[in-house]
Amino acid sequence: MVQNHQIWSQIKSTLKAKNSSNKPLQMWFEPTKLVDVVNSEHGTCFEIGVPTELHKYWISQNLLDLIASEISAIYSSPFHIKLVVTENGSKLEEVEEEPAQCSFSTAPSTDPLDQHMPRVNIEPKRHVSTAQREMVNPDYTFSTFVVGRNNEFAHAASYNIAENPGSQNYNPLFICGPTGMGKTHLLNAVGNQILSSSPELRICYCSAEKFLNECISSIRRNEMHKFRMRYREKCDILLMDDIQVLGRGEAVQEEFFHTLNDFFDKGQQVVVASDRMPKDIRGLEDRIRTRLEWGLIADIQMPDIETRVAILKYKAERRNIMISQEVISYIARISKRSIRELEGNLNKVKMFSELQGLKIDLELAKRVLAVHDDTTTITVADIQKLCADHFKVRVTDLKSKSRTKPQVVARQAAMFLIKKNLGKSLVEIGSAFGGRDHTTVINALRRIEDQLTKNSDLRKDIDDIQARIHNITGV
Repeated sequence: MVQNHQIWSQIKSTLKAKNSSNKPLQMWFEPTKLVDVVNSEHGTCFEIGVPTELHKYWISQNLLDLIASEISAIYSSPFHIKLVVTENGSKLEEVEEEPAQCSFSTAPSTDPLDQHMPRVNIEPKRHVSTAQREMVNPDYTFSTFVVGRNNEFAHAASYNIAENPGSQNYNPLFICGPTGMGKTHLLNAVGNQILSSSPELRICYCSAEKFLNECISSIRRNEMHKFRMRYREKCDILLMDDIQVLGRGEAVQEEFFHTLNDFFDKGQQVVVASDRMPKDIRGLEDRIRTRLEWGLIADIQMPDIETRVAILKYKAERRNIMISQEVISYIARISKRSIRELEGNLNKVKMFSELQGLKIDLELAKRVLAVHDDTTTITVADIQKLCADHFKVRVTDLKSKSRTKPQVVARQAAMFLIKKNLGKSLVEIGSAFGGRDHTTVINALRRIEDQLTKNSDLRKDIDDIQARIHNITGV
């Protein structure tokens, strides 16, 4: 036990040193104590004591990922973490009746004290093999995923993969979309579905950051054989989140490339997620990029207002939150950036109503979320990004001298929509597109106006982008 207390002291010192400027972490983490270490056939359980329920909640939502990472760096055996409320060193209440499996998500916390800490959910531990100890989040399933026009293809592709893992036509599956749009949810849903239908398959779910750090650590310790065995020999399904991180290191890319090849050669499924397309991941080797583009790419965009309302209704019903339609509509209208923001705003209203003992109504929602309800409509850069995403080009292509058809159409559409929605001058619009003169802008506007009466496909493209602009502005 002395050794375990030394481990905990080392973890506390390391975390406090790494986050010396993070006052919320220092305040909430300082009172924690190691209460007990229990060994069982499922591994070691570290029981961490906290003084209050509030400490338990904040740490469970913001800090468990960091604690687990520090433990794994110095403790090689399988382990679990359990939070218990204590008084004078004695247990009062445990988080779960059985040891809890830490289920990790890279989604930022919605806690106002720290918007940048990873969010961690604690769930009852399921009986799984050691090879499956890196479990997916059991809350993230296909049944809890709200499908809309923005994500229906990604949802269908993910479900098909989960039902038929290893299909050559969909391997790898590359889920792409902005931050907070449900990519992590779909990754976990694939894992949960496979575990349900094929429990004998060994699933490895991790972030690219974890893969990178483990690879570097293994190189330093001269233990690459263990690293390769873990990801190639002891894994049947690879689910990796945030792979844009892999552009940082050449040695890590070398291992990832061979890991991909090993999975493909064995007919085993790979599903990855990123906030950008393979071609836009800076520093990514061409051989990895082509491998990722070889399978199926499914993108997710910001949901329209109807889907946002549906998501809020589902979240509120699941958590037994009594909330009116007008409040739901208001939160959906002002939450324009991500699904994560959508849920975060709902949580803020709920928590404020409980702390103040007030009923959730429109007046309360407006008071709590006033900072989010700005009068800003949309910017030139926003419309350029919407058009680039819709026509599958880059924003830099819109500003370049390139004259390829997809880029020209996207550029002219963006100019047209900027003029229509923002009323910018011809000179301002030309300046936003690489310094083009006003004559070029005039020609672009006339071209789009002419084509709208003749080209039904282009008219649909413009209408779709305009609808997304309305979703962002809320009008």
